[in-house]
Amino acid sequence: MEYNDQLLQWIEKHEDSLSEIFRNISRIALYNQRKVLNAFHAEKIGTHHFQSTTGYGYNDLGREALENVFSRVFGTEAALVRQQMVSGTHAIACAILGNLKPSQELILATGYPYETLLGVLGIKPGQETVVSETGGFTVKVIPLLPDGNIDVERILDAITPATAMVAFQRSCGYSSRQSFTIDKLQKVFQDIKRIHKDLPLFVDNCYGEFVETLEPTEVGADLIAGSLIKNPGGCLIPSGGYIAGRADLVNKAAERLYAPKIAGEIGPSLLNLQIFFQGFFEAPHRVSDMHRGAVLTAKLFEEIGYRVSPRFDEKRTDIIQKIFFDSDQDLIDFCRAVQRNSPIESHVVPEPALLPGYLHPVIMGGGTFISGSTSEFSADAPLTPPYTAFMQGGLSYTQIKLSLAGIFLSNYLPKIMGNFTMSSRNP
Repeated sequence: MEYNDQLLQWIEKHEDSLSEIFRNISRIALYNQRKVLNAFHAEKIGTHHFQSTTGYGYNDLGREALENVFSRVFGTEAALVRQQMVSGTHAIACAILGNLKPSQELILATGYPYETLLGVLGIKPGQETVVSETGGFTVKVIPLLPDGNIDVERILDAITPATAMVAFQRSCGYSSRQSFTIDKLQKVFQDIKRIHKDLPLFVDNCYGEFVETLEPTEVGADLIAGSLIKNPGGCLIPSGGYIAGRADLVNKAAERLYAPKIAGEIGPSLLNLQIFFQGFFEAPHRVSDMHRGAVLTAKLFEEIGYRVSPRFDEKRTDIIQKIFFDSDQDLIDFCRAVQRNSPIESHVVPEPALLPGYLHPVIMGGGTFISGSTSEFSADAPLTPPYTAFMQGGLSYTQIKLSLAGIFLSNYLPKIMGNFTMSSRNP
């Protein structure tokens, strides 16, 4: 890969202007790293916790210790951290479907969820009140307010004695809305709990872990779920998902994953647990690098005239950076540039395809060590207006910076410097 001296200077000029934002991100990382380190100390983690188990997985000491670490960090009564959950969608499905009965109601408080969850819940776009095809329970979708905020009054009006859970999606998913910061979620939780103290509040926490100093369960959420190949895996954990929260709710989710009355007592650690402990320990640092990379991406694309969300100086609550393009081809070209500048399969050309659980053809760019890992540098996008790339992740800030240099060199150089003769070098 070749880089241009003037291009790197241009990137570093804008990087220098972000120093105060980067210092704050470092403070967040330090705080979260302390939380994780304290949890390791409290659970007296040792090398004996790293061993794998087989069969039923009864009395898996390492698995139990890992779940206690997660529970301490997220401030919850219990956690379920399992290799048998293969994605964030899988974890969310267990959390919701395990806690809803056919006679009950689920309220989706942040509008329609991420596309793969529509099928999980058995609902279609445009349906605001429907009996789930998969669970038999009633689903009520509460649209957001015109300004993109959560409509608390409408949520409260929708709650009935049959309501068993109110669900929130912290990140934006494939929508153009802003992701919801912890302080915004906390205010909504307080408003609901003031009237319905015991009503379970669930948060899809994917992409958000360790971006702020607090997690949803520390400000009023009763249950969260996410993927181990996203933020909390630290770019090391090869598969799995987690659920954390109130012990009774976590137990019902475990019964959905395994079997009633057996719940989380089974579930062998087939893979060596050392990498799970290490990945979670490294997660605050890794997320801080992803966070800084997203800020730099926003700054650079704003400089050349693209609309981005969040803007570089806006408060962030997840690692997703949206970039808006004028056409589907521009979107495709960007995702292909991401692939070219990835460490794995850089020679592969991504093509849009209709993938299981998605409503539109999707293009995904990102050659990752762990298949599909969005904690690694990657971008994906549905091929539908507005043509939006959702970029996230990165093994390190330096990787993100170099990848951005490669992307700008191949796709956007005229927008930066005009036409000039380049002299290139290998750094």
